[in-house]
Amino acid sequence: MTLNRRNFLKGSAALGGAFALGAVLSTRGRATPEPQILTAQTTEARIAADGASPVMTYGLGDGPAGMPPTLRMRKGETFAARLVNRLDEPTTVHWHGLRIANAMDGVPEMTQPYVYPGDQFDYVFTPPDAGTFWYHPHCNTLTQMGRGLTGVLVVENPEDPVFDAEIVLNLRDWRFGAGGKFISPFKPRDAARGGTYGTLRTANWQREPIYDAPAGGLVRVRIIATDVTRIYTIGLVGADAKVIALDGNPVEHPFLLDRIDLGPGQRVDLVLRMPENEGARVALGNFRGSHPWTIAGFRSIGASLKRNLGDVVALPANPVAEADLSTAKRIPIELTATAEHKATSSICGSLGYTFWALNKVAWSGDTPDPVGPIEELKFGRSYVLEIANRTPHAHPIHLHGLSFRIQSSNKRSFLPPPTDTILLLPDERAELALIADNLGDWVIHCHIIEHQKTGMTGYFKIV
Repeated sequence: MTLNRRNFLKGSAALGGAFALGAVLSTRGRATPEPQILTAQTTEARIAADGASPVMTYGLGDGPAGMPPTLRMRKGETFAARLVNRLDEPTTVHWHGLRIANAMDGVPEMTQPYVYPGDQFDYVFTPPDAGTFWYHPHCNTLTQMGRGLTGVLVVENPEDPVFDAEIVLNLRDWRFGAGGKFISPFKPRDAARGGTYGTLRTANWQREPIYDAPAGGLVRVRIIATDVTRIYTIGLVGADAKVIALDGNPVEHPFLLDRIDLGPGQRVDLVLRMPENEGARVALGNFRGSHPWTIAGFRSIGASLKRNLGDVVALPANPVAEADLSTAKRIPIELTATAEHKATSSICGSLGYTFWALNKVAWSGDTPDPVGPIEELKFGRSYVLEIANRTPHAHPIHLHGLSFRIQSSNKRSFLPPPTDTILLLPDERAELALIADNLGDWVIHCHIIEHQKTGMTGYFKIV
């Protein structure tokens, strides 16, 4: 029998987690911890005001399940999780932003087999970077993510400064009708444009929640946009904050927050200086569009700690290698609209339409024989992706397994630290530099999930 990708994946499924073995061996003698049991399941949650909703979520072990838990791990230490699938459809887990082994990346038919109902899969990896990340399925993504399967990952660094409090905010919409019942996750006419927005906006599954924090204290606020569509423009009213990290990577010089755009998949870490007076409130708002609205609030409690925002220093940098621009091979990538063919049906769900493409090739779906790679990259070599958005819509483009640095852009003056996601503006052209330092097949796609599922997906092969 020919050992092609499909047969290999089938064999891996039969071995019940054989992919995890390679990750265990790569820990170089360190003991593998007991796996954290992560149970994908359905439950009811009261998110809408007028009724309970049949959501999908992750629970820890057999305990009660609400919003997916914030999973914490440490930089450079082995982490293990066992996905137990109690949904009535296949699923996987993708660890968004983590530069880990390809076999742990959670893309069905590319890096691992589907995890079918009643089955389980072991993930074992050692995160090389500290920061704010998140986890979600890569199967039937518009439905599974849209119904709740988006959780936060925090990779801690013991060398980070200590703050007076920490607040984690998982930002996402829900598409509810009357009584908290889900309605269709998308409209074709919207999928062919900027995407279909939800009807209820939440932070941590709540509408405009308020969090207490020490008066006069310095609070680390980790903000993660896990929505399938919405792009945010984040700002504060009532206090100042400094940006200390973007998409998991520290900024070289923390800077005062004014307004910052955050597309699906992106993250920002702030240090918020709480007001002096007990009971004073701060509002985190979305200022995108003509009708700003409050995302969440913060309330000062206790006597003032008298902390100073000027004391905030840069976080330790992550070990992301810099590309050698003098030897880098340049690869053009164009984001375009298309109507080339009907979408291929897939066990991981198809929207039935093709609207988008990378380099004029539309992704055919999560199938056993996907299109060929955009490019075959040589391990250890430097590359520059010359990416151009030829559409009138913004696209948050996410690259799995690697970090890149934005070298230039015709639309922005501030160039962030290394990242895994760029919110590519309409008609923007940018140069993204990276080193191909992680073997395997790595997906690149728009994180507006309707765009991902209707063609704006591809992959690189690193050999």
